[in-house]
Formats: sequence, C-alpha cells, structure tokens
Amino acid sequence: MGKDDLLFSDSDDLFLEDEVENEAPYDQTLWKILIVDDEIEVHNTTRLVLSDFKFEGVGLEFLSAYSGKEALEILREHTDIAVVLLDVVMETPHAGLDCAEAIRNDLKNKNIRIVLRTGQPGQAPERKVIVEYDINDYKHKTELTTQRLFSTVYTAIRSYRDLSALDKQRIGLRYIIDASADFFQQHSIGTLAKGVLTQIEAMFSMHNSLYVHSKKNFAAALSNGTTKAWSVLTGTGKYGEDNSDPQISEKILMLLNEAVKSKKSSFVGEDFIGYFPTQSDKHHVIYLENCRNQNIEEINDLLTVFTNNVGIALDNAYLNEEIQKTQTEVIYRLGEVIETRSKETAYHVERVAEYSYIIGIASGMSEIDAKRLKQASPMHDIGKVGISDSILLKPDKLTAEEFEIMKTHTTIGYKLFKSSERKLLKVAANIAHTHHEHWDGNGYPRGIKGEEIPIEGRITNIVDVFDALCSERIYKKAWSAEDALQFLIKEKGKTFDPKLVDIFEEQFDNILKVKEKYSATQE
Repeated sequence: MGKDDLLFSDSDDLFLEDEVENEAPYDQTLWKILIVDDEIEVHNTTRLVLSDFKFEGVGLEFLSAYSGKEALEILREHTDIAVVLLDVVMETPHAGLDCAEAIRNDLKNKNIRIVLRTGQPGQAPERKVIVEYDINDYKHKTELTTQRLFSTVYTAIRSYRDLSALDKQRIGLRYIIDASADFFQQHSIGTLAKGVLTQIEAMFSMHNSLYVHSKKNFAAALSNGTTKAWSVLTGTGKYGEDNSDPQISEKILMLLNEAVKSKKSSFVGEDFIGYFPTQSDKHHVIYLENCRNQNIEEINDLLTVFTNNVGIALDNAYLNEEIQKTQTEVIYRLGEVIETRSKETAYHVERVAEYSYIIGIASGMSEIDAKRLKQASPMHDIGKVGISDSILLKPDKLTAEEFEIMKTHTTIGYKLFKSSERKLLKVAANIAHTHHEHWDGNGYPRGIKGEEIPIEGRITNIVDVFDALCSERIYKKAWSAEDALQFLIKEKGKTFDPKLVDIFEEQFDNILKVKEKYSATQE
C-alpha cells in the first residue's frame, strides 16, 4: 500500500460490550488526541473511526497538524494532550521522528503517549525507532484496522491517565511536605489545604473540590448569614485557581453546616463532605463533587483516616502559629514597656517594626529574615532598662557624662540577648548593639562603619530616627514626614547607609500608610 494508505476493516467491531464505560466518574473534559499527518484523508478517516470512542465515559477532542512543525506549535499551546498519532514522513523523511524527540527533550512532556504510524516502514525501522526514540507504540498503517486503532488509543489514554495521576500525587505530596516544613509561615494552612485536595484528587480521580474553613466567630456569622460564615482556602477543577472567586452554592452551604453540627464526614448522594476534627476555634471542611463510580465503602474508610490525620496536622499548624503570635506579642509588650518608661509616643514600636519589614523586603531580604527583623526591631532600646530615670527622663540636654551613660543602653541590650540560642533573639542582640552605629564610623558603641554594621542595625537606625523625628517629645515638636525624609537624605553616607536611604525614599508612600495606620489618633 502507499505511504498514507489506512485500512479500516468493516468486519471489525469498533466497541466491545465489556469495554464500554457508561458514564464518567467526574466532570472530565474530553481526552485530547493530536493527529499529525500530511494527508487530510488520514485525519478524516481517524476522526470517523473514533467518533464514538469513550474512555471512562468521556469522548475525544481531535486536534490536527499537517507537519511536524505545526504539531509542536499545537503541543506548546495544549499541554494536556493525551495521545499523538504521529506520521513519520511529512515535510521531511524523518519529520515525525524529529517531532517525537522534540516532545520529550524540548517540551519536556513525558506523559503524552506517542503512537508512531508509518506507511513506509523502511524509512523508520521499528527496532531502531523503539530503541532510540521514546515512543510508546509503533504501527504500520496497513495493520491499523478499526479494532486495533481503538485498542491502541484506549491503552494509550489509560497509560496517560495513570501517569497524570502519579504526577498529581507527587505534586500533592510536595504541597504537604512544603506545608509541614513551613508551619511558621502565615500561608502554611493554605499550603496544607492545597496539598490535601491535590492528594485526594490524585487518589480518587476527583476534579471538582473545595476546601473551606469557618470564621472565628462562626456562630455569629452563621446567624447573620451563611455566606459570611465560611472562607474558601483552595479548590480544584471548576473551583480551582482559574476561578478567583469560587461561589459556595446554597446546597454546599447546607452540607457544610450539617457537617459542623454532626462533626463527622459523610456521603450525601454522590458528594462527599469531609470534616477535619481539630482543637482550634475554626472548622475545616472539604467538599468533593460527584464521587460516582467509586467504591463508596473503600473511599469512605480512606478519607476518614485521611481527614483524622489532617486534623492532627492542622492542630500542629495552629499551635505553631499561636506560639509565633505569642512570641511576637511578648516582644512587642517588652518594647512598649521600655518606650513607656522613656516617655516615647504611642505605637512607636509598631511603626518601627512595620517600617523595618518594608525596607527589609525592598532591600532584598528573604521573607523569613524580614519577618525576623520585624519581630526583633521593637527590642532596639531594651537596654534602657539599665539606665536610671534621672538620665532617661531628664527633660534638659544631657551632660557629656550622662550621655556616655546613656550610650551604654546598646551594650546592655546586647548582653541581655547575646547568649541566646534563638535566632530571633540573636537578631535582637545585633540590633540593640548596632542601631546607633553610623555609616561613616562616627556612631557608638564601637565606631564600626559601612557594611561592618549588620544590615538589621542599619535598617533599624534609619526607621528609628525617622519615627523619632516625626514624634513629639517633651524637648521638641514633631517634624513633618517630608522634613524627616529630607534629614535622612542629607545624612546619606554619613549617619545612614546611602542605598537603604534610597530604598526608604522609594518606599515612602508605603511608610506613610503605616504612619497613618499607627498614629496616636488611632488609640
């Protein structure tokens, strides 16, 4: 037969009774098949033969390319193609082989199943192609009867489904591992939630699911309106990332509220409601849509174990977050004690903390380091506990001797924290010790200069001086924010790190927002 002859025998049964799937286990989009051949008749015949094809109750979406180059363009656009039926000889004698190699090596697509079809076996010997190219099946067009084409596509899609499920399991496991290693981050609960849904989707082939948690004042929110009682943490399928505002229907709301009342997981028709038992003041519930064609008893047992284990993980996450919040609050309270004793203005430590974080992030600090700086910076004057009231509260200018005593608050604060094993307190020790050092070396207590001064000390120096200038004292009036900024700019390269002053100026609008938020009028 010629290069593009394709034989489909009318005597073949296209679908056998025991192979037909009655309905899909979930709302799956069509399985995508890419036909790559330079003869239009091959495309038409393939579409005709497979027009009634179904795998797990889901039909096919056909895409067509008439050259290897065109095929790669389609593959770049459609990353979810399950099978490519690929001719060998098209614009060049080996165009199909080049395309197969590009799919695996350039596009890095390992899941798509490649079925090589050729009308000229001599152009691509089967043994050589199987050994040298990562293809999944090799067919002479003369042997592709109707039934054999069906079997080839059926087994290829089944392999693609299984490989995709393994990928989803790997992704879900990664989310859960990331969450377990990241419990101290604010988004850890959301990361864990995403991992939970991804794992469930992979295990049970469910594509539409929601993970929600209740507001802290759940009972009050429920009485005021059910839509205000729940927040969506994450979702998959039609509730997924592409939907920025997934809607919780009245039906789902009713199921969520019933799960909270019963405090247990259950099937309602074909939907599953998973309740996570936790010790926190929030309720965590998942909703899985259309679990039909599943072994209900098996999935119920597995999901019950899974939800119980996730409940334990959530308790650990909330406990870690509570520890972090408690630690931060204690530090703020200590800072406020010092500021109150030295008659600082209201919200000084809160503003210094927020300013420090803004400049830290803008200067290239990691999120973890910037948050640590934010937590530690309120302790910059902790050493003032060792300064007597006669000096600390003196309304007049200090004498030279008194000023030397005042300077010791930096070393007192450093000594309080320097022996701690905690990273946060080590940062606090550095800040206490260096927040009065100057870029040009004329600061105290050691007279170090430039980048010898730890960056957390350089940042705290800038934001502390800015806030002090903008605050009223018993010995001075408050400066305007613009005048305080001009002072920082004037002292670039002398008192302050010039690059950090530039960053402060760039972030000035954000600084002003914090200043407004934490103003004395907000008390």
